[in-house]
Amino acid sequence: MSDDMNHLSFSQRMGQVPAVKVAQVDSIDKALKNSLWNVLTLKCFSGYYAKERVYPDRLRTSNFKDFAEKLYSDFYKAPVDTIPSAWSSLKTTMKESYFKMSWHQTYSFIEFIVKMNYNGTKQTLIDEFNIVLTRENSAYRFAAEKLIQITSKNEIEEIERAIANSDQYAGVRTHIQTSLGFLTDKLNPDYRNSIKESISAVESLAKKLVGDDKATLGQALKVLEKHHNLHPSLKTAFSALYGYTNDASGIRHSLMDNESALTQADARFMLICCSAFINFAIDSTKS
Repeated sequence: MSDDMNHLSFSQRMGQVPAVKVAQVDSIDKALKNSLWNVLTLKCFSGYYAKERVYPDRLRTSNFKDFAEKLYSDFYKAPVDTIPSAWSSLKTTMKESYFKMSWHQTYSFIEFIVKMNYNGTKQTLIDEFNIVLTRENSAYRFAAEKLIQITSKNEIEEIERAIANSDQYAGVRTHIQTSLGFLTDKLNPDYRNSIKESISAVESLAKKLVGDDKATLGQALKVLEKHHNLHPSLKTAFSALYGYTNDASGIRHSLMDNESALTQADARFMLICCSAFINFAIDSTKS
């Protein structure tokens, strides 16, 4: 049996169940929904403990009191005085609510829990969620604490590296994170502004590299070409891509023009491309 077949179940090998799912973009199937819930149960909710042995189920004297209050106040937007008094009841309420959620509400929910970082569970949840999202062929992955429609591990790493690498360049980091926010807003994505923020991140870095707040990307590319071995072809390619956003019909000059609507693919490509360039430029200045 080939290595490609080793991971398949009997049903998949017999052709009764698809070996590869169609990527889940605007939906979540039962297997994915259950698996995401299992991660929450095993890696977050299992950390519950009672501060009073006599009343092990009393929520207000447990280590999950603050969790419940934040959940009701900031996610459910419900009165905190309607929080169940027992932990078991809260779990039941959360579970019933979770399994009634639409696909985008489900992702909003797990994203909210990750950002809470309750009891220091953030990174464990991100790692475990990404395993599940990959296994169940979801179109989304966690990158920089947000869910983004992206399928390549290398693409995720470029965005995360750009955010991590730009610690010393506050403006760069802010623009990349803002671009990611516009791109990953599941209800009201703003692809045009996501692209603008990605380009602004590169411009911000250019100013730092040249040491001039009025510097352009073109000047920064010349610095990289002269002092850091920037390949002429790469310089030409990025100059052309940057030029697209600045010409008469580009992003900057036609914000109200809907003749050619921008897509998620456009914004995602620009974010990944700009992140990759930022990583390259910063790494080049270190060498």
